[in-house]
Amino acid sequence: MKLRRSGRLVDMTHYLLQNPQGLVPLSLFADRYGSAKSSISEDLGIIKQTFEEQGIGTLITVPGAAGGVKYIPSVSNKEAASYIEELCEIIAKPERLLPGGYLYMTDILGNPKVLNKVGKMFATAFNHKKVDIVMTMATKGIPLAHAVASYLNVPVVIVRRDSRVTEGSTVSINYVSGSSKRIQTMVLAKRSLETGSNVLIIDDFMKAGGTVSGMVNLLSEFQANVAGIGILVESEHIEERLIEDYVSLVKLEKVNEKDRQIEVAQGNYLEHVQSNTPLK
Repeated sequence: MKLRRSGRLVDMTHYLLQNPQGLVPLSLFADRYGSAKSSISEDLGIIKQTFEEQGIGTLITVPGAAGGVKYIPSVSNKEAASYIEELCEIIAKPERLLPGGYLYMTDILGNPKVLNKVGKMFATAFNHKKVDIVMTMATKGIPLAHAVASYLNVPVVIVRRDSRVTEGSTVSINYVSGSSKRIQTMVLAKRSLETGSNVLIIDDFMKAGGTVSGMVNLLSEFQANVAGIGILVESEHIEERLIEDYVSLVKLEKVNEKDRQIEVAQGNYLEHVQSNTPLK
């Protein structure tokens, strides 16, 4: 279809936003619009500048016959800091406290706008890593894992506590729950992972890290690699943390059930992102 530049810019932007992390040959756009590659390159330059100025992400150009352009979603440190502060305020509301000191998180993990922002933040945190698959446990963290995977443009695999006939043969391991010290089981279908896969583990809440540690051990059974670990909320003041290398957005510091007080702080997200070299 033959479009004016304004139309091309809109359509190219939409295409790139719908296909993050994917290498798009310039010839695809040239054929799509009946335009010269030089014109497409100029258009991409405008989009790249706008993306970076507006904090949408960046475009990376890969030279050569097999090259093209990639849209890499990202969140600026300023925007991330602002949203983490907002998350802390939301989580610290007294009405979120449940009997037993638990926190009600379903509204957060069921809110598409929240998931969209958090998913993009975790994608930003691990943009410098090669990620083939996002993994999570069959809990409330499933929507979060899908949100992250959508920005990384990779599949999601779900670890369960029991096998299902619809998943075929499985691999199972026993692990020690970090908080209760109980022996539990986790299961993953053999077809879920290929040998050597680079896996990003995402979880909504972590205390001592027993579940995440179990997933790490499960990956070794598949000869897969841990590309990173992302945690929405981590519990502070744990005597023995089973996981050390992870990225968290919010830190739960104290829960006073009697006075209905929840104290939270920002996690290590900003520290982690600032320590990585910016994409160019």
